[in-house]
Amino acid sequence: MKLLIIEDSEALRRSIMVGLNNLGFTVDEAGDGATGLSMALLNPYDLIILDLMLPNVDGMDILKSLRRQNIETKVIILSAKNLTKDKIDGLMQGADDYLTKPFSFEELHARILALLRRGQTNQVSNSHHIAGFTLDLETKNFSYLNHIIDLTRNEFKIIECLFLAQGRVVNVEMISEAVMGNFDHLSKNTIESHLSSVRKKARECGGDLPIKNKRGFGYIIEKSAS
Repeated sequence: MKLLIIEDSEALRRSIMVGLNNLGFTVDEAGDGATGLSMALLNPYDLIILDLMLPNVDGMDILKSLRRQNIETKVIILSAKNLTKDKIDGLMQGADDYLTKPFSFEELHARILALLRRGQTNQVSNSHHIAGFTLDLETKNFSYLNHIIDLTRNEFKIIECLFLAQGRVVNVEMISEAVMGNFDHLSKNTIESHLSSVRKKARECGGDLPIKNKRGFGYIIEKSAS
């Protein structure tokens, strides 16, 4: 199970992450709203633990953005806001549960398990098939009509980022973060160079990579490409 924690308190975030890792969960983390929203839009998570009072983009706006884009990942709001109105607002905007701070880790774990038992609405197959291309996340292979296309690590991460976001525009910053994390930056020219290389390799196998450039916005694989 893959979870995302969006919480600006580093001590609390790390404490939850360590506890969940010890229980066998795979956990990603974000310390601000903008980073958390980007990660939630680009990656398939089984559940998101979401603080409301975040820098850059607040938690309620993150929740609204996810639901507007029909992303139905389970969301537990974890907030110091403990008024009944706050809880109702969160649940009405699409949260699946609301837990107030301070809380016990055992209760958070129990609520996570209860939500996951309801069904894994956002679970994604390890294989993604678009326009004759297959991206296999388990074997890290990319192919066209069963012809393996040999990609570098960065090329594979870019393709993975775009395939998983099919139907949504992905900007340069999102791609850079997916490939390099928060500690380095991938320029637009470098991304273009990687995509040009992948296109060339795809054409050698008879394929036409279905990635379009939305000038001024980013890149998209349209739903019709399937």
